[in-house]
Amino acid sequence: MSSWSDFRREQILVGGRWTSADNGGTLDVIDPASGEIIGTVPDAGAAETRRAIDAAAAAFVGFSQTTAAARARILRDLSTALRDNQDALAELLTREQGKPLAEARAEIETGAAYIQWFAEEARRTYGDTIPSPWADRRIMVTKSPVGVVGAITPWNFPSSMLARKIGPALASGCTVVAKPASQTPFSALAWGVLAEQVGVPAGVINILTGSAHAIGGELTSNLLVRKITFTGSTDVGKLLLKQAAETVKKVSMELGGNAPFLVFDDADLERAVAGAIAAKFRNAGQTCVCTNRLYVQAGIHDRFLEAFAAATRNIVVGSGLERGTTLGPLIDEAAVAKVEAFLSDALAKGASIITGGRRHSTGGRFYEATVLANANSTMHFARDEIFGPIAPVFKFETEDEAVRLANDTQYGLAAYFYTQDLGRIFRVSERLQYGLVGVNEGLITTEVAPFGGLKESGVGKEGSKYGLDDYLDVKYVCVGGLGL
Repeated sequence: MSSWSDFRREQILVGGRWTSADNGGTLDVIDPASGEIIGTVPDAGAAETRRAIDAAAAAFVGFSQTTAAARARILRDLSTALRDNQDALAELLTREQGKPLAEARAEIETGAAYIQWFAEEARRTYGDTIPSPWADRRIMVTKSPVGVVGAITPWNFPSSMLARKIGPALASGCTVVAKPASQTPFSALAWGVLAEQVGVPAGVINILTGSAHAIGGELTSNLLVRKITFTGSTDVGKLLLKQAAETVKKVSMELGGNAPFLVFDDADLERAVAGAIAAKFRNAGQTCVCTNRLYVQAGIHDRFLEAFAAATRNIVVGSGLERGTTLGPLIDEAAVAKVEAFLSDALAKGASIITGGRRHSTGGRFYEATVLANANSTMHFARDEIFGPIAPVFKFETEDEAVRLANDTQYGLAAYFYTQDLGRIFRVSERLQYGLVGVNEGLITTEVAPFGGLKESGVGKEGSKYGLDDYLDVKYVCVGGLGL
């Protein structure tokens, strides 16, 4: 049986070769639970990135000509390898990211599901024939892989975010140069190990660690890269969009969120509380679809707040490797400081702590699951993403007010609401300006549905039948001179 250390590769993968940074520099990888260094990775830059892009471009020539069936087989084998090594990959993920092992295992399974989905979609990249306005001509529409893809992924889901990008890229016939977050590089480098094991051709998947500025700058400026796909903050996404515009690359961006969670008077209280716990505290609140603002209607507000706080007190804080842990550490000290700043601002503006509200007694990067009452729109988290285990509860009176408050943000990624009124389900879901809407559900992500936001939460979709679109070029072919 494989061990997590079997996948801890301390080199970058370029053109099928594992190598160090040109300057020999390295970056430490820290276990956020213990603060210990669990390994190092190369501190690569622009030169290594250019070689990786060249390798991907060379591999694209042959890989783009493979059959859909052949690419589907590779992806099925990759999905199987993820599941066969789920425990080892999950432990590696927990050691560098901190989330509980149960969540890490779920992430590996999610990645495997995305890869399996795109193995199936690879065979369904259909074109069209269009009725011609000319008797002696025929019109065909075909789809072809866009080319080399630059993929930049975050630290909060270091394995499954890469699956969402590698899956459609390989399914369509593209090749990839991936840049994972420096906090969690090992889960991405493990994809290189798996790719070798299942026979992915050299150069099809390249993985770089190091300077985000240098690597990202080369990916966005290099003419051989034809698409940039990024998951991360809106600020960085805007920068990448500007840089990619210089060479008019295709882009897909899954950016920040400010997810509202609406609880109406007629909601199933027990279900709403369970949904709020799942939507708020998964991965210590460090997800782009985590609930950021809980709006509860006046008639159910007090009962919800009491039940939600009671459920929050049952959350077990600790190392993700410890049995029974349901809330791990935050990723780094800066994340803890950000949570503390949000709390200080809210308390200064009239919020009250119902439970939590401090660093956990464990110390380090651990923070208590926190519920705040009397939240209002002047507080920073009404506008900005918390990315931590603070749950502010607002009170509202009417449906119109709830929708207005929910939409009062530049973000539009995920939203949730709870009601048993069928008419309200359709009214509210249609009025919410969000790419993902959960109705009476707090966890809604699946590979079969499109994942992506509106407004400043991004462009493009990941997963589902729509997930291949951004990796394909559409070509119109007119065949004339048929003599008909």
